[in-house]
Amino acid sequence: MSTAKLSDFDLDLAVGHQGEALVEQLLTGGTTVEVKTDLKWKETGNLYIETVCWSHNNENWYLSGLSSTKAQYWAFVLEGATLLVPTEVLKQVVTARGRAITCNIPPNPSKGYLIKVEDILNYMRK
Repeated sequence: MSTAKLSDFDLDLAVGHQGEALVEQLLTGGTTVEVKTDLKWKETGNLYIETVCWSHNNENWYLSGLSSTKAQYWAFVLEGATLLVPTEVLKQVVTARGRAITCNIPPNPSKGYLIKVEDILNYMRK
């Protein structure tokens, strides 16, 4: 059994390979991604995360968005950049830092949470 310490280069290379493998999975269909484009985030600093939506047919709220997604990741397209977040991490951030809101934009009212981009990044730093 070798007790040789790996160099910083070896560790960085291993992490780099992990990142490359993730991007390859994302681009070749090995990983599911829910993509959201938020046009107001630049003005507000918030992302809207939908969790329920109103059904005019049933006149009832039903699970949607983060509550019903089967995607492994959520990608937020933000003015030419993309923030990619594991769905489970996004759920944790929304629980910890989200601010509940009702979005009454016709014809599809919804409920969800506002979350700051910084809150997501700070949570991932932990």
